[in-house]
Amino acid sequence: MYYKNIKLNLFILPLCLLLIGCGQDKSFESNHQNNYEKEDGGRLINAMTGEPSNLIAMIAGDSASSAIANNIFNSLLKYDESLNYAPEIAESWDISNNQKTITFKIREGLYWADGEKLTSKDVMFSWKLVTDPNTRTPYASDYQLVKKASTPDLYTFIVTYEESYAPALDTWTSLHILPEHLLKNEDVNSTYFSRKPVGSNYYKLDNWKSGQQVSLTRNSFSINGKANINNLVSRIIPDTSSQFLELTADNIDLMNINPIQYQRVFPSRKDLQDKIGLYKELGNGYTYLGFNLKKEPFNDKRVRKALNFAIDKNEIIKGVLLGLGEPLSSPYKPGTRWNNTKLKPYPYDSNRALALLNEAGYKKNNNGLLEKDGKVLRFEILTNQNKQREMTAVIVQRRLKEIGVDVSIRVIEWASFINQFIKTGDFDVVVLGWSLSLDPDQFNIWHSTQQGPGQFNFLGYENKRVDTLLEKGRLELDISKREKIYHEFSDILLDDSPIVYLYAGYGLSAINKRVRGIKRPSPPAGIYHNSYDWFIPKTLRRNEISDI
Repeated sequence: MYYKNIKLNLFILPLCLLLIGCGQDKSFESNHQNNYEKEDGGRLINAMTGEPSNLIAMIAGDSASSAIANNIFNSLLKYDESLNYAPEIAESWDISNNQKTITFKIREGLYWADGEKLTSKDVMFSWKLVTDPNTRTPYASDYQLVKKASTPDLYTFIVTYEESYAPALDTWTSLHILPEHLLKNEDVNSTYFSRKPVGSNYYKLDNWKSGQQVSLTRNSFSINGKANINNLVSRIIPDTSSQFLELTADNIDLMNINPIQYQRVFPSRKDLQDKIGLYKELGNGYTYLGFNLKKEPFNDKRVRKALNFAIDKNEIIKGVLLGLGEPLSSPYKPGTRWNNTKLKPYPYDSNRALALLNEAGYKKNNNGLLEKDGKVLRFEILTNQNKQREMTAVIVQRRLKEIGVDVSIRVIEWASFINQFIKTGDFDVVVLGWSLSLDPDQFNIWHSTQQGPGQFNFLGYENKRVDTLLEKGRLELDISKREKIYHEFSDILLDDSPIVYLYAGYGLSAINKRVRGIKRPSPPAGIYHNSYDWFIPKTLRRNEISDI
């Protein structure tokens, strides 16, 4: 869950000087260690580097949109703090003996934020919407496997698959259920609803000021009851250094910090230690260098493997993450059963890199640059405004220059990055990250059919054996057999090198100690899992003209 806030500084600060003597109450320093009873109210302010593209997650496909939308919408099921399936819109579910049919019983007495009833009709509508060929979504393939869906009554939703589908329950934790009564006559690709949504979760949209902030307020019709904190304000601050200044100035309550701040700044600042808590956890994601496989020379596996050998991943982990990361050899979280421990990351070996490039026809010219048929091996690395990714690209650039590859770097604002380059395929190489679900299925990312506009296989990867494995993995219910399938998939992917695995970084969060109710140690689902249960004691809240 992500939160944020922005205008407080710009408009209330000058007034504070006249009304209440601005700034943090000195009592905060002495009282923040006290124990407090849970109480309602307050405003939680967060910072985001990118602005949501819209608040219909199935259309957006970016993490900023999902972070906000997750506070507004619900799914049939959810994960509990131990990462087990738990009820949400559905109070129960039953799987048939042949493993092909799931019957969901919808909770009665649920309402949308506008007071309309939420029923199985909305669930059916959402399924039809995500599988509609006119809906531009990268998530359709999971739900297209349902051969039949029915709603025998207002509180029952039944889906039947052609074959048993292993990730089925996981997919129903991801699909946000949308209101039929508001969207049935709308084009979901361009609807007003994407910026003025009506959901069923703890919060509803208050206002959205483009380029500035997204503000949420508590939803009195929430199907899960009342959250403790009244308002969540997400400030859009692309520069993480500026975010950190806002955090230390007490203008935001939480942010994701970088390793330098975690390892060096906080240990040297007693004042920050007193008021800000630090949290570290290995996330479900990784950062990678991805090749546009539709372009030369990246359609040559020897070139991709050579570049893989030429990049020193440990140097990146030490230099960019200050050691707060793990090397990777598969697209799965280290420590999980899906991660094939027999695989090892490509070691840094410039000699092997040059040998492969020579084999591919590249020789050094008089300027020391690799050249083939009179054309220098030259390309551009594209990434978004993210300091860690920018630093990573610089280290990659330097290592590749050492072997004679001419690399330039371009940093683009997130929305432009996605819309003008990723969705159009107009790029050479990218530094990006994948956040993954708990289920090992990666059909949407790597299957050759998932290359359309807005879909996730934007690198253009195609491998028939991988296609077969991804198809089999979705149908296999035996967990041991399924593990073998994804281990083979990982083996092929590592050898093909459509991407260079750079690192799995630790999630580093800094949260003002005025925010209470955060679980320590963090549960398997992470520290944000119970954010609806966080609270801010009244005596620790900022001085504000009004508390919404």
